[in-house]
Amino acid sequence: MSLDWTALGQVAAVSLAVTVAVVAVFALGVLGLARHEGAREEGGGTSTIGLAQAGLCFVACAAVVAYGIYLIVPQFH
Repeated sequence: MSLDWTALGQVAAVSLAVTVAVVAVFALGVLGLARHEGAREEGGGTSTIGLAQAGLCFVACAAVVAYGIYLIVPQFH
C-alpha cells in the first residue's frame, strides 16, 4: 500500500486553514453581537453595523457548514 504524503499534507493544511478561518469569522460574529448589545445598554440605541456584522458572519459560517455537508453526503451530488 502506498500513500501520497504530499496530498495528505495538503488536505491537512487546507483543513487546518479553513477551521481557523471559520472560527475567526464566528468570533467576529460574536463581537458584532456584543457591540450591538453594548450600544443598546449604553444609550438605548442599537448598533445596526454590529447586528449586520453578526448576521453576515453567522451566514458565512452556516454556508461553510452546509458546503461541507454537501461534500460529505453522496445523495446531494
